[in-house]
Amino acid sequence: MSLSIRKSRTAPQLLIEHAHSLMKELIMDVSGVEYVMLCSTDGFELKSIQKKNIENSGKLAAVSSSILAMVQAFTNEINLVGCQTITLDAENGKALLTAISHPLHPMILVLLTSQDVLLGQLLYSLRKVSDELSQYQLPSS
Repeated sequence: MSLSIRKSRTAPQLLIEHAHSLMKELIMDVSGVEYVMLCSTDGFELKSIQKKNIENSGKLAAVSSSILAMVQAFTNEINLVGCQTITLDAENGKALLTAISHPLHPMILVLLTSQDVLLGQLLYSLRKVSDELSQYQLPSS
């Protein structure tokens, strides 16, 4: 699935809790990951974990949603299919946005890292988290 946008301000608590446990594993397993946030595609923070203090996570969630929308428009224009992750590389660190393509509750995972993070290891772990959350089955009620 690609970076698609749907309107939903939240996800079921069970899905958010499952995401939170995967986020904890990721931040512990990949050296250099300083911040992980799960947010809705319309820019609302659902859960975050941090080693580094981020002052305004609400604004970060909103901006991440906007960036995702712009990248989706860009990839549509150039016929690029299946764009899953955006990586921004700066002098003092990296930022990654990854689409969580859950069929009913699409979300965005935002990561901030140090500059020396092992990008291959991070992308592999991030893909595992994204795939697991995208395929997560909520219990029937």
